[in-house]
Amino acid sequence: MSPTTYDEMVSGFRWRIPERYNIAVDVCDRWAAADPDRTAILDVSPAGRVEAWSFAALREASNRFANALRAHGILAGDRVAVLLPQSPAVVVAHLAIYKLGAVALPLAVVFGPEGLLHRLSDAGARAVVTHAGGVAKLGPLRDAVPGLDLVVSTDGAGDGALGYADLLAAASPDLIPVDTLADDPALMIYTSGTTGPPKGALHSHRVLLGHLPGFAMMHDFMPKAGDRMWTPADWAWAGGLLNALLPSLHHGVAVVARKAEKFEPEEAFRLMADLSVANAFVPPTALRMLRTVTDPRRRFDLRALRTLASAGEMLGPETFHWARTALDLTINEAYGQTECNLVLASCSGLGLARAGSTGRPVPGHRVAVIRPDGCPAAPDETGQIAVARPDPVMFLRYWNDPDATERKFLGDWMTTGDQGRMDGDGYVHFVGRDDDVITSSGYRIGPGEIEDCLLRHPAVALAAAVGKPDPVRTEIVKAFVVLRPGYGPSDALAAEIQAFVRTRLSAHEYPREIAFRPSLPLTTTGKIIRRVLRDEA
Repeated sequence: MSPTTYDEMVSGFRWRIPERYNIAVDVCDRWAAADPDRTAILDVSPAGRVEAWSFAALREASNRFANALRAHGILAGDRVAVLLPQSPAVVVAHLAIYKLGAVALPLAVVFGPEGLLHRLSDAGARAVVTHAGGVAKLGPLRDAVPGLDLVVSTDGAGDGALGYADLLAAASPDLIPVDTLADDPALMIYTSGTTGPPKGALHSHRVLLGHLPGFAMMHDFMPKAGDRMWTPADWAWAGGLLNALLPSLHHGVAVVARKAEKFEPEEAFRLMADLSVANAFVPPTALRMLRTVTDPRRRFDLRALRTLASAGEMLGPETFHWARTALDLTINEAYGQTECNLVLASCSGLGLARAGSTGRPVPGHRVAVIRPDGCPAAPDETGQIAVARPDPVMFLRYWNDPDATERKFLGDWMTTGDQGRMDGDGYVHFVGRDDDVITSSGYRIGPGEIEDCLLRHPAVALAAAVGKPDPVRTEIVKAFVVLRPGYGPSDALAAEIQAFVRTRLSAHEYPREIAFRPSLPLTTTGKIIRRVLRDEA
């Protein structure tokens, strides 16, 4: 039975982390034994054809792949990279890696050679599971990653890669998974690198169990009848993997898999309608793109859509209110980092959602806004968001970087580098990354509020605000704007947008310069890379 209030949820919460736990056994083999024909993955081809994968099919395929990896020398603790778009093969690879006690290294297919080389060499990857495009990227890099002994391609053998289907066909379907401890390493996700070189955040098997309370809040206490998950977020990202894919499978809820070169708002609505998606996890940038679609409820059958969740960067009141008006849904916003994810969340089912707030601490996690000395800040005082250790979602360490691991902590607080404030009711409001906060004429300005105001202008599709050095004011606000179709850049439009923000925010927050761009630089997780824009400014 679901709790009826936040206080009831918190007071009744206790962590139940077993000593021994394996993600793959939990999210796959458990269901394959209890309900083998239950649908786990709905794979949507580019042509729209849907292929259903049962939990039993996933168990057999992952057992075969685990045996194939073991036959090629992959042992417990070895790092195995997964460089694939959303597909059943991603799930099979992750499950096989966990069953071996090895460490999954998810990589986004949009990474270029330098990004791949850094991650593969830093991690000491022993194997990569990829497709033909990945094989082509990896070819020139293999000599620079000396331990990379095995490349497997889902598009078949060739160019130094073995064929994925061939390996599965030749391997045994019988496997006894390694009896892992909950604290054994399972997964390493590299930080998105908005402010510096990406670092590998190493997580243990318990990380999935640690996500379940926040996942419950984001999706109004899944599972419920008819639940079905979809996210456009790459499953290589902590959000796509741990805020959507793995928790859904834990609950026996089917997940829609769809390869996409880029996010298309119309196609996203069509997919949710055609596949009767009930639960969607959509990053803020993608939600802002959905706002450009007119009258979605009339044009698409979205009656099945029960929950809409978001995380990754500031959502903002404008998008929050749009969803209530256009979709009749309240977006459940959440907050976390690659190192310690999903520790704040909203929950519309409990009336726990406020425009401009990323929610309240998820039960089981101690989250505070702290001052530089580590003491909690006063209500509504801006400080750094921090999470107390120990915590089951907290990373074990940065790979090959003990100094960075030590710097991440202030006593028992894991610092996030994110500025925020907690109001008197315990809701946390995100202000911005430490590096993103703009100092102008003595004021400290978070970019999120400015960007949200910019989005209210009818001409603006996407926007980013950064500080530009100024000899008088220290910094001025400069905005980079992507226009909606039908609008063209001009000095007159720039002046109109400036006046629009100035009259709605304040004279010290409006952008004194506006630059129009066809697109904004984004990480693979859809976050705006303000560092690039600051350098340009």
